[in-house]
Amino acid sequence: MTSAPQPVPPTFPRQHARTLRFSLGAPRAFTVAPDGGHVAFLRSRSGTDRAQLLWVVDTATGEERIAADPVALLGTAAEELSAEERARRERSRESSAGIVGYATDAAAEIAAFALSGRLFTAELRAGTARELPAPGPVIDPRPSPDGRHVAYVSGGALRVAPLTGAEDAPGDRALAEPEAEQVTHGLAEFIAAEEMGRTRGFWWSPDSTRLLVARVDESPVRRWWIADPAHPDKEPVSVRYPAAGTPNAEVRLFVTGLDGSRTEVDWDRGRYPYLARVHWSAAGAPLLLVQSRDQRSQLHLAVDPDGGSTRMVHADEDADWLELLPGVPCWSPSGQLVRIADEGGARVLTVGERALTGAQLHLRAVLDVGADDVLVSASAGEEAPEPEIGEVHVYRVSELGVERLSQEPGVHWAVRSGAVTVLVSARLAEPGAEVRILRDGKRTAGISSYPDRPVLSPRVRLLHAGARKIPCAVLLPSDWREGDGPLPVLLDPYGGPHGQRVQAAHNAYLTSQWFADQGFAVLVADGRGTPGRSPAWEKSVRDRLAEVVLQDQVDALHALAGEFPFDLGRVGIRGWSFGGYLAGLAALRRPDVFHAAVVGAPVTDLRLYDTHYQERYLGDPGAQPEVYTANSLIGDEGLVGAAAEHCPMMIVHGLADDNVVVAHSLRLSSALLAQGRPHEVLPLSGVTHMTPQEQVAENLLLLQVDFLKRSLGGRA
Repeated sequence: MTSAPQPVPPTFPRQHARTLRFSLGAPRAFTVAPDGGHVAFLRSRSGTDRAQLLWVVDTATGEERIAADPVALLGTAAEELSAEERARRERSRESSAGIVGYATDAAAEIAAFALSGRLFTAELRAGTARELPAPGPVIDPRPSPDGRHVAYVSGGALRVAPLTGAEDAPGDRALAEPEAEQVTHGLAEFIAAEEMGRTRGFWWSPDSTRLLVARVDESPVRRWWIADPAHPDKEPVSVRYPAAGTPNAEVRLFVTGLDGSRTEVDWDRGRYPYLARVHWSAAGAPLLLVQSRDQRSQLHLAVDPDGGSTRMVHADEDADWLELLPGVPCWSPSGQLVRIADEGGARVLTVGERALTGAQLHLRAVLDVGADDVLVSASAGEEAPEPEIGEVHVYRVSELGVERLSQEPGVHWAVRSGAVTVLVSARLAEPGAEVRILRDGKRTAGISSYPDRPVLSPRVRLLHAGARKIPCAVLLPSDWREGDGPLPVLLDPYGGPHGQRVQAAHNAYLTSQWFADQGFAVLVADGRGTPGRSPAWEKSVRDRLAEVVLQDQVDALHALAGEFPFDLGRVGIRGWSFGGYLAGLAALRRPDVFHAAVVGAPVTDLRLYDTHYQERYLGDPGAQPEVYTANSLIGDEGLVGAAAEHCPMMIVHGLADDNVVVAHSLRLSSALLAQGRPHEVLPLSGVTHMTPQEQVAENLLLLQVDFLKRSLGGRA
């Protein structure tokens, strides 16, 4: 009797692409009910299913049930997304489908979400969902805290509809409508969503009678055009892109009542044009964080919602820039200002006028503020007795001291309400992340996770390199043994602001291990400018971004060469976005060190990238153009600071990218061609700054390996 053929395991590139980097099937977007009885979250049914469902878990029993299934509600798995929704997903790097986001009322009894531009609500305890009639396409629906209304954006207007009453939803109406083509109400502008971490444009009052609504006028922003050369029959898409040194969108804020009344919030928008954060809770007046354009000055403002006036609660100044961090500012239940500040060389938690942490912790985010404590995310600070490489932990901070909630080594995150905490823990030794439900610090249940198990397991060593103790991860081929010959080296960094690659988490190194298994020694280094260590570490790139980030990659490589089988005569580098910029720097400025570079979606002329990001690190290009020239790969006259030697380059870019537009790579290629420098260009038709398409993501890995082997040679 012949046995049935066994299924062939997928290759890693295919599995990596099909699972969206092993994110599918993992629970996320947790909301803990204030009474602690249940937790809402999103999760797809398997590690290859892109459709996210809304789930509810009982915190006492661990029983999970579906609250909303997008296929059942739509009758199909296909989605129709508006241009605005596609842009929102691009800004949030959202690649999955189905219910990708939701919001609840204050009791976490009712959830609202959009599917294919249609408005839906779900009763979380009952597990029932229904569609509400609404003019579409619907964007970012959010129930009022009392659960009686839902506000949403459609056609640039902020609308509100009742959640109770007749099925035809009488009373659905616009509270603020666009006065011109480039005006929207209730949406975050490009800069806020892409760079500030503010994805919202409206906020309910605690008593559910009014909202704070952002009015965005994009008419001052320069118009760019994104064309699709593969489809010359299609018109180019017009986008408003605020490149460094050019005008931003004009953002104003209004207190808007359900009765249609509108009162503008008044602050010095000329000096503080950036609306970075908005917080409105029962603990105090509406709270704003506004920044100056150079990001060296910011104000915490309390708003009088009746008259629109503001008063300053706190002011910050910094010689370099002021970092925006999740969860702050906010009010404590007792009405004290909670913020994260850079003081005394450390990033600390401050409640009122008192800093509750010191230099042993480096604060990453405020997760929840309770009556007696603050739940925070933090990594080891500069004065930690034994710095934990790549670890991030959850701490309870109070007047009595600091207590670590996450005990095992790894990367941890949490969501809390009252006595119930959802703790998400990723570790180096096992794939994925464990999700535990804690009540008063003790485990009561878990939440199931369904990601595919990777077909490989990283063989990684974490260590510090060189005099600056640069955090590094080194990966060798799975079959490498002591005594084997030296290996070609591949640096695999992000290497810049807001991108920590060295993490004590298994899945962080899957792609790096796959490259190692192709015959490379892979080095991942987080040099100066990357997050998680100290304010001085991050801010040392001010005005000299290119010099600092490139030097730290070189220093890490040379510091570890005596400890690992690195063949320094065959060194490559690959990267995407900032990592692509760094790979381009390596190829052009240090061909004595690097012998091949995969340059993915790079920023090449820094004047072509956006205001809030670029001006934070390099200032105003009009005031100091020489700084932009020194830090760019190309300038008006071609390549900047390029060495005479040549380093083979493979340049990769999505033609539909509206964040780092393809002009960056095209100009780099033209400059290389003008000097007769060998290079390859791989254009990705229809691809944005993300690469969620399965075939694209899979073959992109294969083509990179082919280029690196051709350029560096294989394993000896």
